[in-house]
Amino acid sequence: MESEQLKTLIEQNNLRGLAKGITEVENQTQTGRELLSILTPQKHTPVLGFTGPPGAGKSTLINSFTEFLVQKGLKVGIIAVDPTSPFNKGSLLGDRVRMSSLFLNPNVYIRSLATRGSLGGLSPRTFEVIHLMQSAGFDYIIIETVGVGQSEVEVAGLADTTILVLVPEAGDEVQTLKSGIMEIADIYVVNKADRDGAGIFAKNLHMLLHERELSDWQTPIVKTVASKSEGVQELYEAVCKHLASTRAIDKKIYIMMEKVLAIIKDERIRQLDTDTIFKDLNQNQSKEGFNIYQFVKKYI
Repeated sequence: MESEQLKTLIEQNNLRGLAKGITEVENQTQTGRELLSILTPQKHTPVLGFTGPPGAGKSTLINSFTEFLVQKGLKVGIIAVDPTSPFNKGSLLGDRVRMSSLFLNPNVYIRSLATRGSLGGLSPRTFEVIHLMQSAGFDYIIIETVGVGQSEVEVAGLADTTILVLVPEAGDEVQTLKSGIMEIADIYVVNKADRDGAGIFAKNLHMLLHERELSDWQTPIVKTVASKSEGVQELYEAVCKHLASTRAIDKKIYIMMEKVLAIIKDERIRQLDTDTIFKDLNQNQSKEGFNIYQFVKKYI
């Protein structure tokens, strides 16, 4: 299918066309590259990033939150990032199993992406997939990261609002998360808040946040029980408040800069003739005084 045909289908919110377009982009085909260059999103669809340690209930919370948005008549696109197997390069797609109740809803589109070795909790093609979804008329785009812990900070570079999901038992984990992922969250969610110790955990988290508050945005802590859809209304209100804040508005230019740098990097790498570089390296690497930093200068 040609890029112009895919563009038309995507802008009509044709989900089959969107799926085909994402596949072309993921495979980095010529059609995919052309598609990205001719698509123009009609509006800035908010991107919400849900992140946090494994077992925090991110998928269940996204499921409840999406159902809440759909009940308000909104269309939602979900990007669920799953880890890639180091053996067969496949992906379990477990998030799609947990979101099975949304599959048949015409106002919800779920796309699973594999990390393909990326360590930041996202897929290397997440930027491009967001661009396609923003052109398809969704009201919200939700990203669920892998759930790898502290290294999972890439989501802050592409989400308008980053939501960190924790559970009451995460008390000890907060210290290890604090220097990484804790610093990039715009909203904190204490999920499974019906468990013992949830109130104390939320209070301690509140004290921790106010020790380092540097901006005019007072980071809220929302308590939820995702399995019962409790606290979802409060989370939605916190998201709306953040999207309207100066912090979210100022963040947009930095998100665009991240996209620009990612596009430039991919294009530069694609233009490199790896066979020529390999032959050149093979001829020179055994020479006395070989310096890899001097070697790469000719290709920069």
